[in-house]
Amino acid sequence: MRSLLSSWQTSWPAWALLSAVFAALTAIFAKIGVEAVGSDFATFVRTLVVVVVLAAILAATGQWQAPGTVPARTWLFLGLSGLATGASWLCYFRALKLGDAARVAPLDKLSVVLVAIFGAAFLGERLSAANWAGVALIAAGAILVAYKG
Repeated sequence: MRSLLSSWQTSWPAWALLSAVFAALTAIFAKIGVEAVGSDFATFVRTLVVVVVLAAILAATGQWQAPGTVPARTWLFLGLSGLATGASWLCYFRALKLGDAARVAPLDKLSVVLVAIFGAAFLGERLSAANWAGVALIAAGAILVAYKG
């Protein structure tokens, strides 16, 4: 049992699938939660919850790092990532306020397609022809699901 738990804890596919489950729940909970408030306020509340939960996790697991130990390049890119996350969340909540969760979420997941393109262009990552076919299918699927015919 311990071996199974240990291998699960270091399995990136397991964590990625859990991320997908929580992302799906995020869309459903957010769509319900944004009904009575502005989308930007909803994003603010969500952000506060994330900050409190992460602070508790860092405190409980002893993972806090002194800010001075973090390299400047890391601060830069984590800062840029935070700005991109904030922009993404603001746009996502606005889209949820205006549209159906079942159509907003698939378009949001076009980020998968963009990550593949950006990863190849900027990080030198290589995908096989089959991988690119999958990326194309994800794009087509997202657009078909979002399409209101």
